[in-house]
Amino acid sequence: MTIKHNILQGIMAALIAGLTMAGYGANQVGPSQPNIIYINVDDLGWADLGFQGSSYYLTPNIDNLASEGMVFTNAYAPAANCAPSRASCLTGQYSPRHGIYTVGGSERGKAEDRKIIPVENTLFISPDNLTIASVLRDAGYRTCSIGKWHISEDPLRNGFDINIAGGKWGGPYHPGYHSPYRYPNCVQDEPGEYLTDRLTDEAVSFISDNRDHPFFLYMAYYTVHSPLQARSDKKELFENREKNEAHNNPTYAGMISSLDDGVGRILKTIDRLGLAENTLLLFTSDNGGVWKTSKQWPLRAGKGSYYEGGIREPLIVRWQGKIEAGSSCDTPVSGIDFFPTFLDFAGVEAPSEKILDGVSLVPLLLQTGMISDRPLYWHFPIYLEAYFEEGAFETRDAKFRTRPGSAMRLGKWKLLEFFEDSEIELYDLNADIGEKQNLADLNPEKAQEMLEILARWRNETGAPVPREPNPEYLPEG
Repeated sequence: MTIKHNILQGIMAALIAGLTMAGYGANQVGPSQPNIIYINVDDLGWADLGFQGSSYYLTPNIDNLASEGMVFTNAYAPAANCAPSRASCLTGQYSPRHGIYTVGGSERGKAEDRKIIPVENTLFISPDNLTIASVLRDAGYRTCSIGKWHISEDPLRNGFDINIAGGKWGGPYHPGYHSPYRYPNCVQDEPGEYLTDRLTDEAVSFISDNRDHPFFLYMAYYTVHSPLQARSDKKELFENREKNEAHNNPTYAGMISSLDDGVGRILKTIDRLGLAENTLLLFTSDNGGVWKTSKQWPLRAGKGSYYEGGIREPLIVRWQGKIEAGSSCDTPVSGIDFFPTFLDFAGVEAPSEKILDGVSLVPLLLQTGMISDRPLYWHFPIYLEAYFEEGAFETRDAKFRTRPGSAMRLGKWKLLEFFEDSEIELYDLNADIGEKQNLADLNPEKAQEMLEILARWRNETGAPVPREPNPEYLPEG
C-alpha cells in the first residue's frame, strides 16, 4: 500500500485535528514557507558515515548531502536511547517535562545490582503535549510520519495526517526488514522487498503528491536498529572490503548502504521536482551507535551511555540557496532545538502555553548571528543494563550502560553526576574528546560551578532524583 491509498486516512485525521486544535493557533501557511524533511535514523553512530571518518562504510549520498549543507560538529541527542530522544526532539522538551527516560521499565538489570530505586518511567508522551507536527499541521502544513514512531500508540494522535509503518513498537518487529511483512499502511505479502527501500518509496510518493503544498515529512528509518538484516547484495559488497577494529560488520555496513541509497533517492526527488530551493532537510540520528556492532572511536562508549559515544550525533542541514554549501558549525546544539528551528523557518509561532527548552538554530544556519552560550542537559534517573561485558571499560562498570544520574555540557566542559554514590566526573572535551581524564579533583571550582547550574535546572524542570535505597541491593564482597 502506498501513500495514495492512504488519502482517506489523512483526510479524516486532518478533520479531527481541525476540530481539536483550532483553539491554539491561527497561523496560515504562505507560499514562501518551506517544506521540511526531518530524517531521523535509528541507532546510527557519530562515526558511522564516510564524511565522519569511516573508511569501511560507504555513504556517498550522505557525504554529498554534507557538502551541500551545514555540518554541526557538536550535535547531541537529548537522550542516549530511542524513546526519550525521540520524545524530546518531537516535543522540543527535555525528558523531565514529558517523563520518558528509557524504553519500557526503569528497573533494568538485576535487582541486587541496583543500589537505589529508580524513578518510574512514562511510556508515551501525553496527548496534550503538542508535537512539532501538531503545530505545523495547525498552520496548514501536510504532515506525514514514515517509519519508527515509538512514543505513543499512533502518530495520527500526535499531529500527523498520514502514518506509514509507525506504532508504539521500537524496532522492525513485524517481523523484520525482509518481506513478507505487515506494518500499518505498509504491507507486502510477497518476498523480495526490503523495508528500508519500501519506506523510501513511500517518502518519494508523499513528496511527489504534495509538491504544490507545504509539507512536513518525518522520515524515521528503522535502520540500523536490530535485528541486523541487510539485503544480500549489499552485504556482499562489504564481505571482502578492508575492515578495521572499529568497523567490520558487513551486514551492518549493508544496512547503512541501503540507508544511503534512500537518502540519495529523496534528494534526487527534491531536485527533480524543483523543490530544492524551498525545502529544508535535516539529517541526524536518535542516539549513539550500538558499541558491540560499531565503535564510535575516538568517542567513549555507545548507545545507552551518557558518555559522548552515546549522545553525540551526526547532524546535517541543507536548504539550497539559504544555507551555505560546505559550511560547518562547532556550537553545541541538541535535538531539542529542532522544534523551534522548524517553526522559525516556517514563520509559525508556538502556542503560548507550549514550553520549548531548545532555541532556534536559524542564526547559525544562515550565519546571521550566534546563539547565546547555554548549558545542554541530560537527566536519566533510571538503570539501563549492559548487554555484554566486553568493552565495559568504556562505560562506568560492566553491569550497566547507565546508572541513575544527570549530565550537562557548557562550552568545552562536560559534567556527569551519579546519584548512587554522588560521584562527579568532569571532562574538557576540547582536549579530551574520549573522556579519558576525569578532572573533577584537579578543577573542583569548575566542577562545583557546573554542579550548581545542574541542580538549579533540575529544580526548575521538576526533574526527579531517586534517593530511596533498594532493599534488594547486595553490595559486592
